[in-house]
Amino acid sequence: MEFGIHIGTRGCLTTRENIMAMATAAEAQGYGTIGVADHLIVPMQTGVRYPYTADGVWPGAPTGECFDAIATLAFLAGFTQRVKLLTSVLVVPHRPAVLTAKLLTTADVLSGGRVIAGIGTGWMKEEFAALGTPPFEERGAVTDEYLAAWKALWTQDNPATHGRHVRFENVVYRPRPERPPPIWVGGESAPALRRAAKFGDAWYPVSNNAQILLNTPDRLKAGIGRLHQAAEKVGRDPATIDIAYVWFMPPSWTQKTNEDGSRRLFTGSTDAMLQDAAAFKAVGVQHLIVYLQQPTIEKTLELQQRFAEDVVRKA
Repeated sequence: MEFGIHIGTRGCLTTRENIMAMATAAEAQGYGTIGVADHLIVPMQTGVRYPYTADGVWPGAPTGECFDAIATLAFLAGFTQRVKLLTSVLVVPHRPAVLTAKLLTTADVLSGGRVIAGIGTGWMKEEFAALGTPPFEERGAVTDEYLAAWKALWTQDNPATHGRHVRFENVVYRPRPERPPPIWVGGESAPALRRAAKFGDAWYPVSNNAQILLNTPDRLKAGIGRLHQAAEKVGRDPATIDIAYVWFMPPSWTQKTNEDGSRRLFTGSTDAMLQDAAAFKAVGVQHLIVYLQQPTIEKTLELQQRFAEDVVRKA
């Protein structure tokens, strides 16, 4: 099982020096992937609840800090050599389909084929309005059309598409990536599972969606079962869809408990964390992405190093 890290481009990771320090260390420490969150502009107030925190508040809300995810991948590509570069996750309707395909291609080619397109439909309605996207309510259909357009541009000699939200023909798309960037479909809902079955090279759920908790191996296993059912319905072999998974709470060597009194995973002893990693591997996780960002770069690097020594290199 490969380990990776997820970062938000906020707080201590909004400077060139700190991003370089984080990524250089991660590559040396043996992490296989760096995932970068995606926001473009942050509303001062939002009426939509963030799905992945207990209080429903998006962690970036207090400051509004964010970098463009694909530009950040291109920057990372310039000074790393091995680590894969993941959008975690890219909000597909935020950018025009052809533009996004070209941005991802550019980062992929210049990185030597290391880009992974983690994707989602988005959740913050006010951000859609500020960007002038297609209607928020149509974001699922828009995402599907855009993904089909990306695949046409990346794989066809004479790409063309004639959808409601994206149309093109009579175009030359060069250079093409040597292989299309893998698409990791984020989200835990039934539509996300159908999307993963149709478009995904991997399903990429998050551990702590308050509505669809996947915060134990057994819960994730049940989710994988639902994914496999969705794949079979569209005639796809479930074995062709990898499982990538975000554990969205920083590990801690001080044991923490859940509301029911059970130990929160990836807290406590090193042996307990290794058992947690083994349990997720046993249910089919091939890529385990952990959230390690701390308030300071020093604390971030310290946590990266300890988790690498205690878990990544031993699991």
